[in-house]
Amino acid sequence: MIDFGIFTTPEAWISLVTLLFLEIILGVDNIVFISLTSNRLAPEKQHIGRKLGLAGAMVMRILFLSVASYLVHLIAPLFTIDLGFWSHPVSVRDLVLFLGGLYLLYKGIRELVGTIGLEDLEEEQKTGQSGGKRIGLLQAIGTIMVMDIVFSIDSVITAVGMAQHLIIMILAVMCAVLLMMIFIDTIADFINRNIEMKILALTFIAMIGVLLVLDSLGINSGIEVLDMHMEKLMVYFAMLFSVIMEFLQIRYKRNYAKWHNEHEGDDD
Repeated sequence: MIDFGIFTTPEAWISLVTLLFLEIILGVDNIVFISLTSNRLAPEKQHIGRKLGLAGAMVMRILFLSVASYLVHLIAPLFTIDLGFWSHPVSVRDLVLFLGGLYLLYKGIRELVGTIGLEDLEEEQKTGQSGGKRIGLLQAIGTIMVMDIVFSIDSVITAVGMAQHLIIMILAVMCAVLLMMIFIDTIADFINRNIEMKILALTFIAMIGVLLVLDSLGINSGIEVLDMHMEKLMVYFAMLFSVIMEFLQIRYKRNYAKWHNEHEGDDD
């Protein structure tokens, strides 16, 4: 039975706002991944693919939160790797992060090499369709849902530690996903229109993969709430700085092109 009376206390609202902020900030990598994955769909399916992918991701997180008592076991050691100079107790969380990180690293580098090597243009010339090799709608949604487990495992564990009520955690996830649904098309279209942003996004995905692998090996800073996401947040801030720089360069190029067109006749 859900006790809605908890929302009469300020602590509940503080927890909700805090978790909502956490979900949005740490959902940046998910948005970028969904944008890149949905780009492989046929143009008429990209919009629905993004929305269904986010909806599936929301369902996965709610199911994850609903088994909060089991989440404690995700960080319990299964076995220990001891090489003398390095020792690390391996948990289910570590295995998920390791495999997910390797996939993101492979995905980011593979797509980055293909983009720089103009593979999509070669594919478009052969098949007559833009966007490179196509994938099916179910494949895209399934990939997004599976990778959301990797993206959300730490934030979900953190949410369980920060909030005492399941309804608060679920509301935070639902609100965050709804906000992502509003902006996902705009972000994805912008990435697709500007090749510089696509390259930046692919580099970001590869870097997140590296961080996840390092985290799974115990090289990052543990699982304390204040320290757990510090490395990812540093990457996010670096990404934000790079995005701002790209925005400024794109704006400059457009202004210069407009100025050049206006003054081209003056030179004659």
